[in-house]
Amino acid sequence: MDDDKPEKRLSLTDATTFAQQLCLAHGTSYAVASALANATVSAQAHGQHEVGFGHLPDYLSGFATGRIATAAEPIVTQVAPAMIRCDAAQGIAQLGFDRAFPVLCSNAHQLGIALFAQFNAFTCGELGYYTRRLAREGLVALAFTNGSPLLTVAGQSRPLYSTNPIAFAAASAAGRLLAIDQASSATAYVNLLRAAEAGEAIPAGWAVDAQGNETRSAREALHGTLLAFGGGRGANIALMVEVLAAGLTGANWSLDAADFRAGSESPGAGMLVIGIAPRLLDECFASRLGEQMTRLEALGVYLPGKAKEQAYARAVREGISLPLSAYDAFKAQVQ
Repeated sequence: MDDDKPEKRLSLTDATTFAQQLCLAHGTSYAVASALANATVSAQAHGQHEVGFGHLPDYLSGFATGRIATAAEPIVTQVAPAMIRCDAAQGIAQLGFDRAFPVLCSNAHQLGIALFAQFNAFTCGELGYYTRRLAREGLVALAFTNGSPLLTVAGQSRPLYSTNPIAFAAASAAGRLLAIDQASSATAYVNLLRAAEAGEAIPAGWAVDAQGNETRSAREALHGTLLAFGGGRGANIALMVEVLAAGLTGANWSLDAADFRAGSESPGAGMLVIGIAPRLLDECFASRLGEQMTRLEALGVYLPGKAKEQAYARAVREGISLPLSAYDAFKAQVQ
């Protein structure tokens, strides 16, 4: 947050209640409001404002316009001992995962591996939210998701894929998380929005303009599309995620997904989450992971997820802060 701007501080409990009230004011069921509020506050508390309260207006707009079914009840089916399929019924992604979570964890611990495959959903928010939850249950977790097209590859001007992120999480015996959550794009879409609002240039390699030419103008990039990180290698990762998140789940390909910010049609996005029980392969995994994390840190290696865990610990103690202007704008919607 900008230290020069007035802020509103909320405890995690108050922030969750506030987010629930916002959802309910837009006509959602209590189940939808609760699932989305928990995910929103978790992202915010882990220092991820862009997919926390910064992303909440996209959901509220989706409820108001019909892009998100306000009272959708996901259809969860166990199609095989280790496989759960979920039709989100054009609702939020978080509720289907909540409904399946206990069985997903149980299946993984009993069978060694289990997966959750969801389709027909709105974009999933913070992908790391799902893997963190599984890691806290003693599982090694992977997740993949797609959505509206925002990313292209060299030689193309039309967006072909979403930012197609990957998330991973595993917990040490001491409870420390090794957590990775990154997009296949060279940068997050929100960074283009920020740069465009500020009138700032963007680094080379982030995006192309509407004609497919590489640009350093954020405003031109908003009319164009993001590029994959690492050139062709990143494009390969984006395609792999597309097949796992959309192809395998039965969700819309990103090329066919509606805009998550406009219109009345759901993007019909997909998400694949995998949980693995490491103790069945190595009873000492959690302790060995902790030792390896300590060793890498001693060598000066920054471990992904550390800053998010530190942010969460602060949020538990001190609560979260929202810009006062954003808080007041939200509050006006529940009065």
